[in-house]
Amino acid sequence: MERIYLDNNATTIVDPAVRDAMDPFYCHMYGNPNSLHSYGIEVRPYMHQAMEQLYAGIGARDEDDIIINSCATEGNNTVILGFYFNLLKDTRKKHIVTTQLEHPCIRESCRFLEQHGVKVTYLAPDHDGMITARMVKEALTDHTALVSVMWANNETGLILPIKEISEVCKERGVYLHTDAVQAIGKLKVDLKDVHVDYLTFSAHKFHGPKGIGGLYIRNGASLPPLLHGGEQMGGRRAGTVDVAGMVAMGKAMELANTHLAYENTEVRRLRDKLEDALLKIDDILIVGKRELRTPNTVYVSIRGVEGEALIWDLNQTGIAASTGSACASESLEASPILTAIGADRELAHTGVRLSLSRFTTEQEIDFTIYTINKAVTRLRSFSTSY
Repeated sequence: MERIYLDNNATTIVDPAVRDAMDPFYCHMYGNPNSLHSYGIEVRPYMHQAMEQLYAGIGARDEDDIIINSCATEGNNTVILGFYFNLLKDTRKKHIVTTQLEHPCIRESCRFLEQHGVKVTYLAPDHDGMITARMVKEALTDHTALVSVMWANNETGLILPIKEISEVCKERGVYLHTDAVQAIGKLKVDLKDVHVDYLTFSAHKFHGPKGIGGLYIRNGASLPPLLHGGEQMGGRRAGTVDVAGMVAMGKAMELANTHLAYENTEVRRLRDKLEDALLKIDDILIVGKRELRTPNTVYVSIRGVEGEALIWDLNQTGIAASTGSACASESLEASPILTAIGADRELAHTGVRLSLSRFTTEQEIDFTIYTINKAVTRLRSFSTSY
């Protein structure tokens, strides 16, 4: 059995078609697009094509902006820190509402602003691991300038009610930012239907390369640049444009939307098959109802089996999974979601995330089911708490 990759919420394999699309821009079409000679001029049409693919992929309008950057962490920092200099710093509106579920790049940016007098409300998930529009509404004050809520959770796959949250924010005149890295490629993301002011995404989450991402800015929602320098991206993000990455991200976005139906049928079927097998094990907890989660994710806690120990056992047989966000993998804190839904201390340290992709096969899932059952039996046999 070759290695099995079930950590697709951390990153994904580059689709071969995406690799083929980007390859020419490393080999012979490598000109700087801001150069006036033929090397620069010849790549510009491909940049425009990539932008059209990105606009179509998220339902952005022509008058809106998409800023190409290095990753969602940069995009999220641009929004949170940019808001401080754009609005929070000099007005009485010094309040941000976010959640305890956000990626560390959101949480740490907010904690940084707290050192500069900004008040931040971190909403805790309910007993189902969910953040509701009502929670957001009740947290808003006359001083709230920004709400930042992810579209789908990276650990559990739970899909947050971003459309309802957007209606609350629009009604109260509060800007809304959403981190959509776990939504694109798994869900239909259409900004003509959902009113968000800022949206961030990253290519490597939907079978594009690492090191390239995007920040959507709705027309009329101003934001100062995080990086200052040249006039690239209309002066909103300085730095030489990564044409190869941009072309790859455009292609990956197009393919992601092409495969949405497959994600929500075949990938979902494999995920459910895995989940059904897990549910036959005694004393386990799976967070969130299936119909409320992205089709590729299952987050399971198994009493008497430390998450790290199970990951180790799986890795010995070639199966890659994780205990949660890769960017928080060095933290020894219990999962905030498991804690919030009432899991006791022991169970809150046993969470394991298994995330599939359109490249996952039935044979891989069958072997994973067999391996997890074997590992649970082994690990529980010498557990001091089970």
